[in-house]
Amino acid sequence: MMLRSSVEIYDLQSRQSRVVFQGPELWESPHFTPDGAALILNSEGRIYHLPLDSKPQAIDTGFAVRCNNDHGLTPDGQTLLITDKAEYDRACIYAVPLCGGTPQRVSVHMSSYYHGISADGAWITYTGIHQKDVFGIYISRIDGSDERALIVGDALHDGPDFSTDGEWIWFNSNRSGQMQLWRIRRDGRELQRMSDSPYADWFPHPSPDDRHVLWLSYDSSVGRDHPRDQTVRLRLMPAEGGEAETLFELFGGQGTMNVPNWAPDGQSFAFVRYF
Repeated sequence: MMLRSSVEIYDLQSRQSRVVFQGPELWESPHFTPDGAALILNSEGRIYHLPLDSKPQAIDTGFAVRCNNDHGLTPDGQTLLITDKAEYDRACIYAVPLCGGTPQRVSVHMSSYYHGISADGAWITYTGIHQKDVFGIYISRIDGSDERALIVGDALHDGPDFSTDGEWIWFNSNRSGQMQLWRIRRDGRELQRMSDSPYADWFPHPSPDDRHVLWLSYDSSVGRDHPRDQTVRLRLMPAEGGEAETLFELFGGQGTMNVPNWAPDGQSFAFVRYF
């Protein structure tokens, strides 16, 4: 079966999605530009700019041509943060101008996988595997300095993202057995479990209007990984936690929404389905 990707935007009010782009290649992890007029996404090791009314255009990321689907933009829309393996054969976070240029290393330690940035643009959060098979949730300043480990080891921790006010880091972890949603304050205090579902929950993303958290759920049988080509659910709950609803099911998984995917106004979000 030939894989096709459908990049779409789902509107919360109408409860409908519209197709932005479809192609035979593997496209992953759409992330809105701050003006809401385009998406940033990756395909086959490269990063692309996709205007909502046009086709994808490759961004010049210099030597970084082994980019994965962990990327995003600074709030001013000028700098692209990427995760690439070309230089060290290990995941490393870099900053590169959105208009293209030479990547500047951000990561102090590897492997590090970018996931989110605070609303003021001062801090980033990422998954670090700085020792073999030891997963941790980290934050640092945007230049990589002042790295802080919030939670490390004893489980698989992944998918961190900032709350709108920057005070909490949401992430997924199987520390309770099954992968569920958690959050922790940016100083490492007050670890809280935020989901208790029959599914395996991944990649929580608080909305920019501070109303919702969106995430992706696999069947519990999937285990601790986040594979592609699975029937998954996109689910929603209030930003402070509470009862969750399933918005819809789709064929997707890895690449559907690994990084923050909300539109700037918090009224819609982007995702990728496969068929």
